[in-house]
Amino acid sequence: FLLFLYVQQVNKVSLRTSLIGEEWPSPRTKSPSLTGKSASENKNWNDQDHRAFVQSHLSDMLELLLEPEQLTASSHSTHSSLVSYEAICALSFLIEGTVNKSRTVHPLHELALWQPCHEQNGYSKVSRAFSFPKLESWLRSCLTTNPFGMTACLKSGKKLAWAQQVEGTTRRAKIACNTRVVPEVFPMVIMSQVYKQTLAKSSDTLVGAHVRIHRCNESFIYLLSPLRSVTIEKCRNSTFVLGPVQASVHVHSCDNVKVIVVCHRLCLSSTAGCTFYILTPTQPLILSGNQAVSFAPFHTHYPMLEDHMAQVGLATLPNYWDSPMLVCKESGDTSVFRLLPPSDFYTFVIPFEMEGDTMETPGGLPHAYQKALSQREQKVQIWQKTVKEAGLTKDQRKQFQMLVENKFYEWLVQTGNRQQLDSLVPPAVGSKQAAG
Repeated sequence: FLLFLYVQQVNKVSLRTSLIGEEWPSPRTKSPSLTGKSASENKNWNDQDHRAFVQSHLSDMLELLLEPEQLTASSHSTHSSLVSYEAICALSFLIEGTVNKSRTVHPLHELALWQPCHEQNGYSKVSRAFSFPKLESWLRSCLTTNPFGMTACLKSGKKLAWAQQVEGTTRRAKIACNTRVVPEVFPMVIMSQVYKQTLAKSSDTLVGAHVRIHRCNESFIYLLSPLRSVTIEKCRNSTFVLGPVQASVHVHSCDNVKVIVVCHRLCLSSTAGCTFYILTPTQPLILSGNQAVSFAPFHTHYPMLEDHMAQVGLATLPNYWDSPMLVCKESGDTSVFRLLPPSDFYTFVIPFEMEGDTMETPGGLPHAYQKALSQREQKVQIWQKTVKEAGLTKDQRKQFQMLVENKFYEWLVQTGNRQQLDSLVPPAVGSKQAAG
């Protein structure tokens, strides 16, 4: 059942539309924006839809958990059907809750065994099982929207002033975190509509967080802390430099983005022209709808990187950056991805000062890429030697320097790197920047 839901989630194709007329997640359903209004075409952003889906299919889900002898010939439950305690333990993977609205979260099987609930959920100590009708009725009456999910985070979470609040389009940038309302579970950080900005954070707020990055455009985002998971969705023309990710990085519906990360798992779906510089102990999963994907070895470092890798349990070996797996292979899919040619490979410098011991890329670079960098460095040394030995006068040196600077400036403008450099200049005193 979980595999079925997972296939629907990643492939966006209904396996049962002809039978039940409903697809999960449905691409036609609106979801709330950070202001609570309907916005992006993505049902996953709306916890109310999650609840409605579970409510409408609760009976089917519970019937899947019944033993064969508890079902009729047509595979349905009866009024006397019993749900085993083991089945409720399995259901705890999907449902958890609290008693009397306390902040302590318990798995479903612990709540179901709580003495005051026995009359409502039909638990029998003799059979160690639950009455199907009573259990279903109890779950229906108690089921609420996830108070720690994305909808709640957008409505009641703490708004973080990480993005520069300036006139124009950047006013739309919204960043929220639910740390203050969540008990002892992983916090969630949502970033939406960051436009033409460089945003850099190494923060306690990010440590162990589920990060959702949505609709960011022409931006450079550095999140240099150990993270739990990251979803990058509907972003364009942006670069994301992430701290080590303990679970998965899922990139969906993105165009021309670069992702630089050490992570346990990378999944791609519906991307175009994206490049991934990764260190990962599992094969990257290429799901459906991707075009012109490039993979390259992880090629940067920051002082705390190896400490952060140790915190999330990631090492330099094994590393399967160059062995992606085509999960949803379609006809003509052979050229979906390529390994970045060494001639197009450059190291990436993280332009921020931090304390820490990491001084080089963990694990080093593959031989072909290191060789390409060494040859390039040799050319630079030869160039510097040629200039030094040219015997230019003071005026000639000045003129030559101006020519080089002008050419460099032209290159910065043509490649779009000028925006990246300009955005590294600290904001003026008095702009709305806040710690977090």
